[in-house]
Amino acid sequence: MPQISQLAATYSSQIFWMLLFFGFIFFVIGRGMVPKVMATVEVRDKQIASDLAAAEAARAAANAEEEAWRAQANAQRAEAQAVIAKAKQDAAKASEASLAEANARIDTRLDEAETRIGGARAQALKEIEALAAEAAGDIVSRLAGVKVDAKAAAAAAKEALNA
Repeated sequence: MPQISQLAATYSSQIFWMLLFFGFIFFVIGRGMVPKVMATVEVRDKQIASDLAAAEAARAAANAEEEAWRAQANAQRAEAQAVIAKAKQDAAKASEASLAEANARIDTRLDEAETRIGGARAQALKEIEALAAEAAGDIVSRLAGVKVDAKAAAAAAKEALNA
């Protein structure tokens, strides 16, 4: 076969050109481009690390600020609750005072009304006694034909009403 016999003649030139081509690729890519790419990757990694460190510091500062804000909000909430409790207490005291004043006025008016009712009751009893005495005198004079003394009729009517 002619291809196999040519192999020995072309073998050394193929090895030479292969070494020359791969050497060229090694020096151009391996020594020229790869260090630049690696330097770029290293710079990028440093930038990412510094950005992450800055982000971590910003997060820590934000957490500290949030904690301070929460403490301040809790203090303000407690202060507001104290003000509300004091306002409720003051309102309850004012309400109690107003209620006591209203109760005193009502008690005074109730006492006055009871006094008037007692007076009206006494007056009504006197009128009833007078009417009963007059009615008893009229009934006795009509039935028995005897005239009854007004004082005796009033005493009898009073005794009958009290019994």
